[in-house]
Amino acid sequence: MGVTVDVRQVYKYPFEQVVASFLRKYPNPMDKNVISVITVEEKRDVSTGIIYRKRIAVCQNVVPEILRKVSILKVPSIQLEEESWLNPQERNMAIRSHCLTWTQYASMKEESVFRESVENPNWTEFIQRGRISITGAGFLNCILETFASTFLRQGAQRGIRIMEMLLKEQCGAPLAE
Repeated sequence: MGVTVDVRQVYKYPFEQVVASFLRKYPNPMDKNVISVITVEEKRDVSTGIIYRKRIAVCQNVVPEILRKVSILKVPSIQLEEESWLNPQERNMAIRSHCLTWTQYASMKEESVFRESVENPNWTEFIQRGRISITGAGFLNCILETFASTFLRQGAQRGIRIMEMLLKEQCGAPLAE
């Protein structure tokens, strides 16, 4: 079956500032679920100028304790892999991330884009689509997908609040129209 969560946000800050804040977003005291983020690969394509990054995030296992009675869910942390392609000339960054934990039972994928806003070239548009599907957990599939959907929505909103806070701290008040 699976669940999909879509998010759209316009940050009233220039693209370069938004991307810099995104890359520094975690770990952060506002989201204690993210334990660490490590860049494992970074390279620039000299012909296109595109910067590729691969990062691994370690997050706390947020599955409710009652569901952790199922042995496969009894892990202390979850790993996510994030790949990004930053194109400074075109002022856009594409991001793909997926879960490296529980791959035989669950699929969690997110695709995101930061790009110059069509409303104002000094603003940045953020679009994200997350999808989670769970298989192999029998009758728990639906329960886990419902929990995952709620967690994904709340996480996306928390991520937006963190970005707004970081941007305000680092860059001052948002740019006016």
